[in-house]
Amino acid sequence: MARLPKIDPTTLTDEQKPVYDRIASGPRGVVRGPLAVWLRRPGLAARAEDLGTYCRYDSSLNKQLSELAILVTARAWGSEFEWFAHKKHALDAGVSPDIVEAIRTTQMPPITDPEQRVVYEVASAICHHRKLHKALYASAIEVLGEGRLIDLIGVLGYYSLVSMTINAFEVDVPEGNSPDLDR
Repeated sequence: MARLPKIDPTTLTDEQKPVYDRIASGPRGVVRGPLAVWLRRPGLAARAEDLGTYCRYDSSLNKQLSELAILVTARAWGSEFEWFAHKKHALDAGVSPDIVEAIRTTQMPPITDPEQRVVYEVASAICHHRKLHKALYASAIEVLGEGRLIDLIGVLGYYSLVSMTINAFEVDVPEGNSPDLDR
């Protein structure tokens, strides 16, 4: 059971309304999950939405690499809503079902693509060990380049914030959807 009631758009404050409208009319099309929590603090919601838009839609990572990183983050945090929200996006972006399932079950995914491999390794290292060892950093720079590595770390940071919010406020997956992760 979610800790906060759903947002009722008819009861928004003058500060919340423009943020709500911007999120609802943007690429997400809805205000749910962590954005609905953050909307209770409109300044946070507006800034987090800007960062999220960059991380999800405008970073130098292609959608496949970005969604792979998001799934690793969701799994590391045990963030059911985030997993629910991005599993389909990852599959649609071309992340193999075998890779998705391996991440879900905390197994080593069968990744052969060098870019996917380094994204998985960087995401796993940051999520589980909170740093990159020298060899992995060098590999990431070689495979992704500096700009894409920086964007990858941004994606991981943003989706860690998303996952923390989801977990702290017990944001449920939408009704009619069953949980997919074992916490």
